[in-house]
Amino acid sequence: MESYPHLSKIPKNKAEWLDALAELTRYLRSPEGCPWDRERTGREFSVFVREEAVELTEAIDGGDQEHIEEEFGDCLFTLLAAAAALEDEGRFRWEEALRKTHEKMIRRHGHVFGEDRAQTPEAAMDAWNRVKSEEKKRREKGAR
Repeated sequence: MESYPHLSKIPKNKAEWLDALAELTRYLRSPEGCPWDRERTGREFSVFVREEAVELTEAIDGGDQEHIEEEFGDCLFTLLAAAAALEDEGRFRWEEALRKTHEKMIRRHGHVFGEDRAQTPEAAMDAWNRVKSEEKKRREKGAR
């Protein structure tokens, strides 16, 4: 059996494993953790996210399930590490990020959750792009 010194119990499901992985990123930034992780900023981890995403794409293209799972995990871990660093920097709140993303995905899937249902993938993408363009215009208008 594997040893997980940062955990009080072995995870049993996806939600518990996700929590365990997030906890690991925080543990690595703690005084008992890793000096390298402690010194990384959210911005630095964001660069690593891009690199890990490329490796995930390559694994998917290769078709090896074990490699896909490994690279997916690396990509997810790096995102979680970026979140932990940004939390430490006072620039990120999990609940807000998750709530905002959930709301955005519902809004951008108006062709699923609204009255005007998309019947084709092309219609779905047109609806998505319309909403995304409107969001961008509002964001740019608010930035002025």
